[in-house]
Amino acid sequence: MDLNILIWIHQHLVFEQLNGFFIFITNLWGDGILTVLLTLFLLIKKETRLTGLVIAVSLLFNLLVVNLTLKPLVARPRPYTLYEIDMLLPVQTDFSFPSGHSSSVFAFVWAYFITRKDRMRWIFVTFALLVCFSRLYLFVHYPTDVLAGIIIGILCAYFSRWLVFRFTNTTWMHKLLE
Repeated sequence: MDLNILIWIHQHLVFEQLNGFFIFITNLWGDGILTVLLTLFLLIKKETRLTGLVIAVSLLFNLLVVNLTLKPLVARPRPYTLYEIDMLLPVQTDFSFPSGHSSSVFAFVWAYFITRKDRMRWIFVTFALLVCFSRLYLFVHYPTDVLAGIIIGILCAYFSRWLVFRFTNTTWMHKLLE
């Protein structure tokens, strides 16, 4: 079923005019530079430091859960290994489940979303959804990989917020956040 959904997306929603856009979106998030710069920017500014800290912790938990635990444990092959397709991206060297792009973008975006109440959070959610769709569009993940990634990213964000807020009551944490 997963592969059938992915094939349907490829046959009905992939257009040559959009290829460059989705390659750009997936690479913009995938190389990690944007993630680091945005997190550092939030950590530097006093009024967003707590959000930056929640995001940093969320991304760390996401890395541990997804890249170091679930991907090697599940070891699901990428969809293009089972269905011949002209790839728009280089062959990925890691496993498919769960989607690291989807989980990390939601670990970041949802941590921002639950700690800030500004309009920017909706722009971030839109961007996150585009990143997730790009993984399907580019045929490097199954829909369940992306869905699992979104769920894991959101759970990492909530856990990180709980953890950071729990320890922000300590004196040393207050000094760190000032």
